[in-house]
Amino acid sequence: MTKCIKKRCAIYTRKSVDEGQEQAFNSLDAQREACEAYITSQKANGWVCLKERFDDGGFSGGNTSRPALKQLLAECRAGNIDVVLVYKIDRLSRSICDFAELTKFFDQNNISFCAVTQQIDTSTSSGRMMLNILVTFAQYEREIIAERIRDKFAASKKKGMWMGGAVPLGYRVENRKLLVVPEEAETIKRIYSLFLTTQSPTQVALALNANGLTTKAGKSWSKGNLYHILRNCIYVGKLPHKGNTYDGEHEAILDQDTWDRVQRYLASDKDTPPNLTRKATNIASLKGLVCCGHCGGQMMQVVAKRKHKSYIYFKCTRDSKRAVSTCPIRQVSSTELERVVFSQLSIIFRSPMMTARLNELTCVSSSALSEALSNNFFNEATSQEKRRLAELMIASVKLFENKLELEIKAEGIKAFQEELEHENND
Repeated sequence: MTKCIKKRCAIYTRKSVDEGQEQAFNSLDAQREACEAYITSQKANGWVCLKERFDDGGFSGGNTSRPALKQLLAECRAGNIDVVLVYKIDRLSRSICDFAELTKFFDQNNISFCAVTQQIDTSTSSGRMMLNILVTFAQYEREIIAERIRDKFAASKKKGMWMGGAVPLGYRVENRKLLVVPEEAETIKRIYSLFLTTQSPTQVALALNANGLTTKAGKSWSKGNLYHILRNCIYVGKLPHKGNTYDGEHEAILDQDTWDRVQRYLASDKDTPPNLTRKATNIASLKGLVCCGHCGGQMMQVVAKRKHKSYIYFKCTRDSKRAVSTCPIRQVSSTELERVVFSQLSIIFRSPMMTARLNELTCVSSSALSEALSNNFFNEATSQEKRRLAELMIASVKLFENKLELEIKAEGIKAFQEELEHENND
C-alpha cells in the first residue's frame, strides 16, 4: 500500500469591513469552516490543515497590501505550505490581474491553489484548466488597460498637457504643469543666440563652461547635450509625441523665428564638416583594431566627404564626445595608417623563417617571394583580403602622436599558414 505524502494546507480568509468581527462566529469563521471541511474530504490524499490562521478582516480585495496575505506569502517562500485554500477567488483578490500574479507565484513555489466553492483546484487537471481560462482573461484585461493608458497619454499630449519625464532645462513642474524658471530660461536663450552667432556647438560649449553655466544635472556642456537643447521643440511651446508635435499648455521660452532659423541651420549639417559623424560606407581593413595610445579608448572609423569623394579616418571615440578636443592625435587617415601597418607586416612576412615556410607551401622561390612581399603583395590585395589578414595577424594597433605599437597575434601566423596550406591543397 502506497503511503500518501503529507500536504500542509493553509486557509486564507478575508472580508472588506470590520463589522461583526467581535461576534463569536463571524464571516471569517464561516469561510474557514468551509475550507476545513474540504480539507477533511481530501484526507485520503494526505491533506492536513495548519493551525496558523491567515485572516484579513476589514481589508479590501482591490489590492494585495494586506498583513495576513503578506504573512501567507512569506510562509510560502519559506517552504512551509503545500496548498493554499480560499472560500472563493474574490477572497484572495478582486483584481483578476493580481489574482493571476498570485497564482503565478504559487506555481513558481510548487504550491497548489484551491477555491473550495468554485471547483478550482490546481492539484487536478480540470482545476488547472479553469485557472488557465481565468489567467487568459487576466492577460486580456491587462492589455486593455495598457491600451487605454496609451490612448489617454496620446490624447493628453494632443491637448498639450505635460505627461511626465525628464524636466528640460528652463522649466520646473508644479501641479503637473511646466512652469518657466527665469534663470534657466536665460541660459536657453543664450545657447540659441550663441549658436546663431558662432554656428558651432563646440564654441557654444566653451562659452557656457567658461562662464560656469551647467546642465540641469549640474554637469559641464558638451556637443551632445547642446544638440538635444537645440532640437527640443518644448522651448517654442510645443510637445513632441511619436514623430508629431502639438501645441503645449506651457509658456514658450523662444520665439518662432529664432527656433526656425536654428532648425534650418541644423538641417543643413553645416556644423559637421566634413560629416565626420556619418557612418562610412567603406569598411577600413583595420576597423575595430585601432585604439588611442593616450587614453586607451577605441578609435572609431569615420568618413569625410570633400568634392564628392570619400576619405576614411580613425578618430578617438572618447575625444569626440568632449566639448573641447584634448587628444593630440585628433584623427588619422585610414589609408596612411594601413600603409604603415602593412609595411610592418611585410617585414614579418619577409623574415627567413616565414619565407621558408611560405616557399614550402606555395612552391615559389624564396627570392621571388621576398620581392613579391616587399613590392606588390599588400598593394594588390583587395580590401577584403587585407581585412582577413588583419583579423588573423593583428591583436591591436595602438596609436601615439609620433609612433604606433603593433601587437601581433602569436597564433595568427600559424592560422595564416594553415589557411594557405588548406587553399593549396584545394
